[in-house]
Amino acid sequence: MDSQIMNVLAGRVLELGPAPEAGPYKHFKLTRDGDGIAWLLFDHEGASANTLNAEVLKEFDAVLAALESQRPTGLVIRSAKTSGFIAGADVNEFRGASDARLVQAEIGRAHAVIDRLEALRVPTVAVIHGFCLGGGLEVALACQSRIAIDGARFGFPEVMLGLHPGLGGTARFTQLVNPMQAMSLMLTGKTIDARRAKSLGLVDAVTQERHVRNAVKDAVFGRMKRARPGPVNTLLNFGPVRGFLASRMRSEAAKAAPQAHYPAPYALIDLWEKYGSEKQAMLAAEKRSFAELMVTPIAQSLIRVFFLREQMKKLAGGGNRIAHVHVIGAGAMGGDIAAWCAGQDLRVTLSDMKPEPIASAIKRANDLYGKIIRKRTEVRDAHDRLIPDMDGEGVRNADLIIEAVPEKLELKQKVYAGIEPKMKPGAILATNTSSIPLQDLRATLEKPARLLGLHFFNPVSRLQLVEVVSHDGTDAELLKQALAFVGAIDRLPLPVKSSPGFLVNRALTPYMLEAMLLLDEKVDKSVIDAAAKKFGMPMGPIELADQVGLDICLDVGDMLRSKFGDLLPPTPAWLREKVAKGELGRKTGKGFYVWKDGKREQTAPALATEPTQEMIDRLVLPMSNVCVACLREGIVENADVVDGAMIFGTGYAPFRGGPLNYARTRGVENVVSALQALEQKFGGRFAPDAGWESFK
Repeated sequence: MDSQIMNVLAGRVLELGPAPEAGPYKHFKLTRDGDGIAWLLFDHEGASANTLNAEVLKEFDAVLAALESQRPTGLVIRSAKTSGFIAGADVNEFRGASDARLVQAEIGRAHAVIDRLEALRVPTVAVIHGFCLGGGLEVALACQSRIAIDGARFGFPEVMLGLHPGLGGTARFTQLVNPMQAMSLMLTGKTIDARRAKSLGLVDAVTQERHVRNAVKDAVFGRMKRARPGPVNTLLNFGPVRGFLASRMRSEAAKAAPQAHYPAPYALIDLWEKYGSEKQAMLAAEKRSFAELMVTPIAQSLIRVFFLREQMKKLAGGGNRIAHVHVIGAGAMGGDIAAWCAGQDLRVTLSDMKPEPIASAIKRANDLYGKIIRKRTEVRDAHDRLIPDMDGEGVRNADLIIEAVPEKLELKQKVYAGIEPKMKPGAILATNTSSIPLQDLRATLEKPARLLGLHFFNPVSRLQLVEVVSHDGTDAELLKQALAFVGAIDRLPLPVKSSPGFLVNRALTPYMLEAMLLLDEKVDKSVIDAAAKKFGMPMGPIELADQVGLDICLDVGDMLRSKFGDLLPPTPAWLREKVAKGELGRKTGKGFYVWKDGKREQTAPALATEPTQEMIDRLVLPMSNVCVACLREGIVENADVVDGAMIFGTGYAPFRGGPLNYARTRGVENVVSALQALEQKFGGRFAPDAGWESFK
């Protein structure tokens, strides 16, 4: 979706008031129109988007000091960037913070600038287009009125970094709009569009670029009806009511994330509960709370994850040349890959042996577009780009062919024999295999150089990772094009060398199989899943096995055991029987749990026993061990990208910063000795990899 917003913005001509002349400022331009209204244009030098850092805020303060003495008729604050208003604070300044007092002093200086804006004795108007997030929204909240351009997006994503708003947003937002709605947005990090912002009272008007000058005049000269907090807001911010609402918020937050793993939402609730009706006290407490959160290992890990995402985006490079994708196999994965690509502005043809899978793939696409695309016309356009292709004619014109047929070598080779002669020169043949090495697949190809792997994860629309797999003979230029394609469809590429299980499945399989062994030892499944959740996984391995499909777990487990032998836990015989009976998990309605309409039936008795640290170690340490092995074998290039891949491909506890970061934080010696102790007790599958000796 973000890429679509960017395309719309690229062609936008902004109404920026009178043409600015060169002025004394580096990041701002200040001009005045015929009505005496000052136009302050924020244009962060050398950046494609506006962000707030210490240097920018210092200059902003100087601008405000000048305006205090100049006393214009009014002040308009506007971004000169097409990408949007302000994308928030510069997260680089948060990295490595370890002294809460220093952070609080720094935040105090920033607060003083925002307070100065709020105190200006002239009408102030923020005109907002594109993204207005975090610190950017806090700047807008300090203005007296806010005008949104249709299509603007508002939100406070700080919670994703283990923080809450820190430039006065907690106080100003809960006072301006219904505090229940305000808190909900800050607690979830969700964004809202201009219309929703208007209905909440966050903005006073929604307009088009061509009407900006008139709207600004109306705001400055008091003709615009301003959104004012109603009596309900005052009531909800009243002390005893806050106490009741805060306890409800805490129990909601606990369903999503435990306090031990994610303290920020709870700190925000505490802040509002204690100070919700006293603005100055809340602003002061916000600084302290923000600084204390910033220096926690949890916030620092989540900030690291933010940069891992940026680093992986860069691996995609740019210049995507793929416009038409042909997908072969409309099953769960193929159909969802096709739907996702069509939703990202690509022309997609989808073929299968039978019409039924194509029909159900299109139905799933419809559900997906309903959730992720906002405008009806855009939903229709996405559907128009997804073309059923029973005869497989799309192969002839496609720039990229993605094969997603069942995991059987002979079947895949047969498909390749049929399509290879029809492919146009320069087209890429990609397999979505998760278990067959490319070396085996390329054997029958005439041009093996154009074969590579694009391994998506299920569910395609939620998991951002795509493993981009190369073999010794893959054409380097085509590999580059494949990485750019992954970036163009708003996904994160992980370049990996072909090897059994690549990275993610090889690291995840011991986790899943160890859980099966624990079941064999008569440990209750709810205790096993609770052990993983206690560590911070989004779901336990037993539930994950049901989600993935027990047949797929079995296939991948067998394939990896055939290559790595006793380095992996054995597969229990009862798991084979379960698969033979057709109890495959979510897709058949029954696996370890019972599933109805894709949802797990909640049978949650009290835990028979508490999960032990040994149980947690048995599940999670083998993941770190495999990641070190993959680094040592050169399957992946660097440790950061390994951590990113496990977080974005499996949901590995983000606040732990990934399996290698976890090992580093816990201490390599500690991890190695824990693995040795498990090896003595349970056998060779826990033997520490040789790579630990050189791991930093």
